[in-house]
Amino acid sequence: MSNKKILVTCALPYANNSLHIGHMLEHIQADIWVRYQRMQNNTVYFICADDAHGTAIMLKAQQLNINPKIMISNIQKEHYKNCYDFNISYDNYHSTHSKENRELLYEIYLKLKNNGLIKTRFISQLYDSKKKIFLPDRFIIGTCPKCHTSNQYGDNCEQCGAIYTPMELIDPKSVISGTTPITKKSKHFFFNLPIFTKMLQHWVYSGVLQQEILNKIEEWFKLGLKEWDISRDSPYFGFKIPNTGSKYFYVWMDATIGYMGTFKNLCKKNKNIFFEDFWDIHSKNELYHFIGKDIIYFHSLFWPAILEGSQFRKPTGIFVHGHVTLNGLKISKSKGAFIKANTYLSYLHSDYLRYYYATKLSSKINDIDLNFNDFFNKINSDIINKILNLAARSASFINQYNDGQLSSKIEDPNLYNFFINFKHSIGKAFKNREFSEAMRSIMSLADEANKYIDQHSPWHIIHQIGEIKNAVSIASMGIQLFRILMTYLKPVLPILSKYSEDFLNTHLLWNTLDTPLINHKINKFEIIFRRINYNQIESIINSSHPHHQ
Repeated sequence: MSNKKILVTCALPYANNSLHIGHMLEHIQADIWVRYQRMQNNTVYFICADDAHGTAIMLKAQQLNINPKIMISNIQKEHYKNCYDFNISYDNYHSTHSKENRELLYEIYLKLKNNGLIKTRFISQLYDSKKKIFLPDRFIIGTCPKCHTSNQYGDNCEQCGAIYTPMELIDPKSVISGTTPITKKSKHFFFNLPIFTKMLQHWVYSGVLQQEILNKIEEWFKLGLKEWDISRDSPYFGFKIPNTGSKYFYVWMDATIGYMGTFKNLCKKNKNIFFEDFWDIHSKNELYHFIGKDIIYFHSLFWPAILEGSQFRKPTGIFVHGHVTLNGLKISKSKGAFIKANTYLSYLHSDYLRYYYATKLSSKINDIDLNFNDFFNKINSDIINKILNLAARSASFINQYNDGQLSSKIEDPNLYNFFINFKHSIGKAFKNREFSEAMRSIMSLADEANKYIDQHSPWHIIHQIGEIKNAVSIASMGIQLFRILMTYLKPVLPILSKYSEDFLNTHLLWNTLDTPLINHKINKFEIIFRRINYNQIESIINSSHPHHQ
């Protein structure tokens, strides 16, 4: 099978706050998929960056009395460290506030302009006369014009999903000053999205998106696509639109181009990677975006239209996931349902959250609930009791009675083959992002492995019958099965699989699974993971409480 070349991106975290464990879902989901693809010997470039522009960042920097460039640089370092600590295997983690991004943005803008796809006109906007600033959608709050739910943002209603303009909002208020905004005219630049309707309809139905999203997109097509305002007035933190004086590019215009800028930066760092191989309009290599369900519009409509209009290639697929709820509650700092990535890592191992998310993730876009009782039971039962216990009790025998040497034969070839035969279905589940299905298969195999050891009880054979060779052979079988299980779990548990490779004295590779470890020397088994105790979870919850922070 030929080696594929794949570029994978995660949505860019916004550079005005710390990452929380809801954000980590996407990085973990994409990383598991990337690690599986790499185990299949595909070449994968995996990239992300901070989304570093916009009014929110400008205001946050003002509030902290810090230069926005310094603020975004500090936050980017923190985001990168969080991803690194969760073993997200990025090849590059960059920023949209970069030279590469600005150059590509200008190049794309000029192509769109020369192709007659940018128009200008005057529009009325809401203006905060107290703060002297045009208000972006997210800084206006009011009542939804469609379903009349209060406290909705200026661009869309979280209750009914309606999309509207801030001008349509009932009783709007400025989030910044609390005052009622006035209406003011300003010249803006628009991208002609409607002209791409036919192309987009054809593209979204070509298999690039999950089926369940298509209904939502169909609604947008029925309403008719609107021209997209790609400009913002000063004051603003972002890139200026060339030859316009004080107009800036809207943050969403350069955020998606940030995927290209980040890849271009990787090409600069590694001279063996070529930008055109992935972004040229004729590129046959694969490009996938992992995103949350709240940004489908930008990725399924604006982004492919911009790429088409500027003669670059479009994504091979967009993988959308749901959000994380915490013990059934929507993640919210004010309500105390909020846990920073840093806080989690202070008390618990990153592999645990990776595993828990894997048991919940599928290719669907349902929300995922992080329930701490369930988390506590699942980690202790699956990782500690089933996987590690299998290794610990088998290894102690081999180290004690056979100097760490596995036996010269496979005790139960049928059972070994039964485990190996799952390689295809588990691999397929990983490939299709059906991680929960893969985890269920792996854990049912772990049950079989432990049942085998229990039934043949090697300690009983030694103490009752005194047959060391037979007991070592059974314990060796336990190790063979542990190796298969850990190979299947390798994309999910990077720390534990690295440790297992050291302990087993071999690499966990998908394509060498069929060959058992015969007469093979293993190392002493050390306990690296312990059971979670409830105090650790209590500590995370207490440290995350709004009064505590």
